Amino acid sequence: MRFIPTKVHGILDYVSGGLFLASPWLFGFADKPAAKWVPLAAGGAALSSSLFTDYELGAVRKIPMPAHLGLDVAEGALLAASPWLFGFAKKVYLPHVIFGAFALGAGLLTQKTPKK
Repeated sequence: MRFIPTKVHGILDYVSGGLFLASPWLFGFADKPAAKWVPLAAGGAALSSSLFTDYELGAVRKIPMPAHLGLDVAEGALLAASPWLFGFAKKVYLPHVIFGAFALGAGLLTQKTPKK
């Protein structure tokens, strides 16, 4: 059941993208290169895809909402698995898993059609 409106998803996109970018410093793992670069890349990707998505808060509106949601699901899965994929799970893993679960949930629970 998809119950998150696309406008709310857009707000979550920009807030979470900023949080992903700030997280290495907020949560104290900026000195761990792999752990740091994963959320930086995810935050940049989230903000970029949001700017280009065809929904209420998109600026350029070239990416269809279903494609954006697919990107969110893929990003969430990668974020959640990244501590083990990139070998930093013994140093830090919880922020990546939480952010990944959030992105997965947002991608799976958001409506596919924006209100125009």
